[in-house]
Amino acid sequence: MDSTDKYKSRSKILKQEGVVVWLTGLPGSGKSTLAGRLEDKLLEMNKLAYVLDGDAVRNGLNSDLGFSDADRNENIRRIAEVAAILKDASLITIVAFISPFIKMREFARTRAGDGNFIEVYIKASLETCIKRDPKGLYKKAISNQILQFTGITSAYEEPVNPDLVIDTDKLSVEDSAEILEKFVLKHLDKSKK
Repeated sequence: MDSTDKYKSRSKILKQEGVVVWLTGLPGSGKSTLAGRLEDKLLEMNKLAYVLDGDAVRNGLNSDLGFSDADRNENIRRIAEVAAILKDASLITIVAFISPFIKMREFARTRAGDGNFIEVYIKASLETCIKRDPKGLYKKAISNQILQFTGITSAYEEPVNPDLVIDTDKLSVEDSAEILEKFVLKHLDKSKK
């Protein structure tokens, strides 16, 4: 059996196609919250989904990496490879990473396959993210306790043509989650045809 036949067999067993839903945005924009909500919804619908979250992966698979641009690129390269493997296993993989650089998000799309990749920009102003600051990281970055912090001392390149933009400055968590869920479910329905 070749790799295409194996993929089709896995998809048939799971009754779903593999896809990568890549959430990008500033720290505190709402990526992890929305990723968790999407995963919950998909699991309730008997869809096999898994969240790859920045904090969890940084503490394990990528614990050897720092926050230089080169290390950030390697972090995303590794995550893109893991996401592509999970997609090939017919899982719906939800990636919640800052992924600050356009070229690495494009790399992730290439690894997953353009038709199997949804880039979602979780948009929030820097001011809003600083106000939210759920982990107190912006406060530390502003007082120079954390160096190379995205949005403060390290660049974030906004997506140019994301598949979906969710502006969490203007939308509630519930409304944002509903928009994300509907968009992903529409994509999953389309991929069945």
